[in-house]
Amino acid sequence: MKNNLIQKTNIKRHDDVYEMIIGLHKDLNDQQSETANQKLILVLANHIGDISILREAVALVKNNALTWSD
Repeated sequence: MKNNLIQKTNIKRHDDVYEMIIGLHKDLNDQQSETANQKLILVLANHIGDISILREAVALVKNNALTWSD
């Protein structure tokens, strides 16, 4: 498998992204929060649109191999 997934830190404003994701879950119950996560994943997967990239990402997460490096 060719590695096309960006595995280096690629987020310029880490704190803002973290706060935005935390804010998504504000005032949601557990089920609503889980649904929000699922919808966000599907929206981002659609944006990526490349099944090979998505497969690589799923494999990294499934194998607990995701690491960020600069």
